[in-house]
Amino acid sequence: MTPTMRIAVPTKSTRGMSDVVSEVFAKAPTFTFIDVVDGKIGDVRVEENAALHLTQGVGPVVMKTLKDKGIEMILACEVGPGAKTLMELSNIGLVQVEPGTKVSEAVEQALRGPAIAESPID
Repeated sequence: MTPTMRIAVPTKSTRGMSDVVSEVFAKAPTFTFIDVVDGKIGDVRVEENAALHLTQGVGPVVMKTLKDKGIEMILACEVGPGAKTLMELSNIGLVQVEPGTKVSEAVEQALRGPAIAESPID
């Protein structure tokens, strides 16, 4: 079986790897999902954020969705304290990236190593 890692990136539109990372996490218009197989980019999918129009509880809804999709790492600019706690409890890693970073660049940074990655708290 080939090892696969699933990455989620909050994004501004539907351009996949050409898109940019959204400045917001739970209220991002879309999420880009990237499967990394043996260190290489595999399947890339973009989905609208189903929780975008909720008035309350957006972070927990987004985190449940990401956990249910088997996400192991999130690349984001900023994450609220509630979502960050849920990431830690779900053992989902977080790599913080600069606002406006292209998705492809953010993924490359994350795959290069833990120098910029925050690991879940054990």
